Amino acid sequence: TPSSPTSSAPRPPSCAPSSFPARTPSLALCSRYCGLDTRQLLLQLLAVAGPPYDTLEEVIGIRGSDNVGSLKDFGITYREVPLAADGGLDWDALAHAVRPETGCALIQRSCGYSWRKSLGIDDIRRTIDLIKMQNPNCKVMVDNCYGEFVETSEPPMVGADLIAGSLIKNPGGTIAPCGGYVAGKKDLVAAAAARLSAPGLGVEFGSAPGHVMRAMFQGLFLAPQMVGEAVKGGLLIAEVMSAKGYRVQPLPRAPRHDIVQAVELGNRERLIAFCEVVQQTCPVGSFIKPIAGETPGYASEVIFADGTFMDGSTSELSCDGPLRDPYAVFCQVSMRI
Repeated sequence: TPSSPTSSAPRPPSCAPSSFPARTPSLALCSRYCGLDTRQLLLQLLAVAGPPYDTLEEVIGIRGSDNVGSLKDFGITYREVPLAADGGLDWDALAHAVRPETGCALIQRSCGYSWRKSLGIDDIRRTIDLIKMQNPNCKVMVDNCYGEFVETSEPPMVGADLIAGSLIKNPGGTIAPCGGYVAGKKDLVAAAAARLSAPGLGVEFGSAPGHVMRAMFQGLFLAPQMVGEAVKGGLLIAEVMSAKGYRVQPLPRAPRHDIVQAVELGNRERLIAFCEVVQQTCPVGSFIKPIAGETPGYASEVIFADGTFMDGSTSELSCDGPLRDPYAVFCQVSMRI
């Protein structure tokens, strides 16, 4: 595709205005978010820790999301750096993974539904350093979910430009009823707020009931203690299940970087049975039998055990997993275990 007659700057075919003439405002928004010029080759998201959460695949446009507003629909391409053979980051590949068109690198701190190690702050710091060495203008976003308060530092303290997470996970202290957060560079937080509401409105528009705000702040106050209890619960599950001969991730007594404890159960029947037993021990809905099924955002059948006081507050006591090989269950537990 030839360059625009109004500009001498060359454009790659994937970024030419004629490729998506109706998306010029979206391109401007994305370029502003990444601090980049649309005339440059800077319209790519790079996942540096293997595939992202299943629920992000349609958001990115990896599967089943044509013409519904995915990143792919906005002209943003996607690449990922596969994990190393040991399940950790591939440092050699990361050293030359950033390309001129890479506008944002995504670091997913927790393992998601992948059998891999969750990332510690030292790993995140090293990753950010490698990315910034290759392209100082590349923004680094960390999906911080399940990792808050597990270590003494958080990603922005080691160079992350933006982080995001859920208030019904770690920072909600098991009592926040809803919500999420973003934190980091002021301009990027403002851009995220404008995307949530509308440009010119940001966080200055909208409201939340007073009792919800009270629960959020109280949950944040309690969060470090609740996270500590969840880490202890994960250590217990790892110790018990490892002693029974099951593979666990992370290993018993290994340093913790999030509150998720994975156990490889090996087949569908064991995964379902494990979730049924956990549901029976929950204080809410102990009489309910979890049923595996299709869940919006997931490519595989998923089963959930989460008899919690706050819907989705997995830190209370929960486990879940996709019904696919290696049939692993992912546990988040609290002081009630």
